[in-house]
Amino acid sequence: MKPNPTIALGEAHVGFRGRIHQLSVNGSSTGLPGPELERRLLELGFVEGADVELLHQGLFGGDPIAVRVADTTIALRRREAMAILVTAAASS
Repeated sequence: MKPNPTIALGEAHVGFRGRIHQLSVNGSSTGLPGPELERRLLELGFVEGADVELLHQGLFGGDPIAVRVADTTIALRRREAMAILVTAAASS
């Protein structure tokens, strides 16, 4: 069985469901230093192994996005979500 590929959450489409594989803040273009972005994402619950779902995106340019992580809904800019690497949930 072929494993699901890892993608950045910022590249996912509405309806995506998966699990966080890791955070990759190196070279992020958010304007925040990598360690600060990582700290903020961890505080919001974006931890390895957490289930995520992309619920909604903004009307103009698809930004920001609404993401459910665990039981919390959080709005993120796509450029911030690019630091969150996820694997898609296995389709049944």
